Amino acid sequence: MFDFDATLPLMAVQFLLLAAILNAIFYKPLSKVLDERDDYIRKNEQEARERLSKAKVLAQQYEEQLAEARRQSQATIAAAQADAKKISAGAIAEAQSEVQSKREQAQQEIEQQKQQAMLSLEQEVYALSRQILEKLVGPELVK
Repeated sequence: MFDFDATLPLMAVQFLLLAAILNAIFYKPLSKVLDERDDYIRKNEQEARERLSKAKVLAQQYEEQLAEARRQSQATIAAAQADAKKISAGAIAEAQSEVQSKREQAQQEIEQQKQQAMLSLEQEVYALSRQILEKLVGPELVK
């Protein structure tokens, strides 16, 4: 069936020579490019993971800073509200004391005017009663 003549070893040598040439020209550069590509992908993937972890850490730090800033602003607002309440309470107390003093002053003035009016009325009553008495009894009898 098979003839084992000189063509078989020649075909074997050609096959081995072709395999060596293809290996040197095609397979080695191709495998080198594929290895470089795998290394590049692995390297980029590792860098991406590192950047992602850094970004997560930074995001957490920013969130903590933001929360701290919110707490500080709320504390500042609460302090400002407390100060405003103290100031308004002081102003209200001052206004009430001023109103009270003015009311007392007005009552004293009213009382003074009342006393003056009563004194004036008493004098007029005395003068009118003296005139009436003089007219009724005569000026000689009234002293």
